Amino acid sequence: MKYLGVDIGGTAVKLGIVDKTGEIISTYSKGVAFDAYETPIIETVKVAIDEFFEKEQVELADFLGIGVSATGQIDYRSGCVIGVGGNIKNWCHTNIKEELELKYGLKTTVLNDANCMIIGEKWLGRAKGYEHVIGITIGTGVGGGILVNGEILQGTTGIGGELGHFSIDSHGVKCRCGNIGCYENYASMTALVNKVLEGYDELDLPVSRDEVNGRVIFEALEAGNEKVADMVEEWILMIAKGLVSLVHLFNPEIIVIGGGVCTQEERFIKPIREYVLSHAMEQFKKELKVESAMLFNNAGLVGAVYYHIHHI
Repeated sequence: MKYLGVDIGGTAVKLGIVDKTGEIISTYSKGVAFDAYETPIIETVKVAIDEFFEKEQVELADFLGIGVSATGQIDYRSGCVIGVGGNIKNWCHTNIKEELELKYGLKTTVLNDANCMIIGEKWLGRAKGYEHVIGITIGTGVGGGILVNGEILQGTTGIGGELGHFSIDSHGVKCRCGNIGCYENYASMTALVNKVLEGYDELDLPVSRDEVNGRVIFEALEAGNEKVADMVEEWILMIAKGLVSLVHLFNPEIIVIGGGVCTQEERFIKPIREYVLSHAMEQFKKELKVESAMLFNNAGLVGAVYYHIHHI
């Protein structure tokens, strides 16, 4: 039994053929922002699926259904994008479920990408065996998924757990969502890159401004750039402070941190863990674990398929 996993992000769509055990048989990806979203993402997704099927020489009859992990605020009942935190044109109000079922004739489920990440980690990754989990993804923004009694916290319409948009500074930066001091303005990789760009002239980085990204920053940190180290330390502190508040709200057994930066165990995960475990209230931090995600970029595909199998 095979399923099509579809992981739609703000920069690319990743596709995977996934079996009922969560094994990913093959993958394919395609950029979605090539013309600043003038071409609607959903159209690019359909082109990518067609290309993938042709490449793998598979047919619709080979699949039992489609599980979609998608960026944005997703109404899991209708499979529609009902809100977009960032400036992604031609995405809000896209009915992903309807579009894919109409074209491919396969039952389709759609869930927010951060929710799919933590579901994937619960099935086959770091959160396996845990019932109360906070999953957080650090990337362009900050995404989140929360498991309560082993079930994803959806809220009324499926958009609960929007961890990037609780305020940690009422006098802080105005967020693109319209509020002040939102967590992702301080805790996202974009926030760190922006901080580094502000001080670029004094940092002696071996790349141009346009080439500054998370990888470059952590390479500078590894090379002993003390000014970059100070910026990263301040950034990590903001992430950790937000997580302490979330621990007090949800009393999890484990926090699972995803995103490309989660591979930095010594310079990222470890200091966050140490701060959270030293600042959470005594009864909240008993046996609490703070760990990196295991499935990395495959978590969304795996989680989307798991959700499809169990909710179709």
